[in-house]
Amino acid sequence: MLPILHGPFGEDGTVQGLLELAGVAYVGAGVLASAVCMDKDVCKAVLRDRGIPVARNVTLRDHDPLDHPFTYPVFVKPARLGSSVGISKAHDDTELVSAVALARRHDDKVLIEELLDGVEVECGVLGNRDPVASTVGEIVAHAEWYDYAAKYDEDGMELVVPARISEAASERVRELAVESFVATECEGMARIDFFVTTGGEVVVNEINTIPGFTATSVYAKLFEASGIPYAQLLDRLVELALERHERRSALEY
Repeated sequence: MLPILHGPFGEDGTVQGLLELAGVAYVGAGVLASAVCMDKDVCKAVLRDRGIPVARNVTLRDHDPLDHPFTYPVFVKPARLGSSVGISKAHDDTELVSAVALARRHDDKVLIEELLDGVEVECGVLGNRDPVASTVGEIVAHAEWYDYAAKYDEDGMELVVPARISEAASERVRELAVESFVATECEGMARIDFFVTTGGEVVVNEINTIPGFTATSVYAKLFEASGIPYAQLLDRLVELALERHERRSALEY
């Protein structure tokens, strides 16, 4: 099975658990990796523990004060959602109140995250126990930031492949992409999003275990540029799903 679901109940381990119970082979991350990567707060904690750099944040739960140590603007995000839904860029305390209220419509756990000044890039990862990273692509949003409209509206963004960053930064992105994939127990596929700051630091933004998968989506384009065309990529993902299913079916419980 090839899951083509996004967000809660499709990308967070719920459907993956159902498929595990049914004994069905499926493409992509398992239950644990899906749940971890869907939760931006938990994912950051896992990556930090492995020494992988991530943007600093404050996590808010119900009734927590809206305190943070960052200079404005900041980003406010629901902890467990995707596609930039419920995310706002707050430029002052007044906007912060509205941004947190919006985020809390989607999740009862909210992140206030520091703004990183730099280039936004993405890298695909493919594999199970021997993952490989794609060519790095640069996201150029035709908006103040890479919001929902920039992601999905026609001409909302431009993908530049390869990214216009230094060779050293590109290699660091690819290295951290694989390290993040392994640290969070991903398998099959993932798209790892990064910032390359003006100072040259490479920082993980988030991990998408079910990236967009049309022929024009970023993940497919990155592997096309890496020498793996769309049809071959699909074949490889199915092979990885069957390999993982066979390996896990041999375990004794």
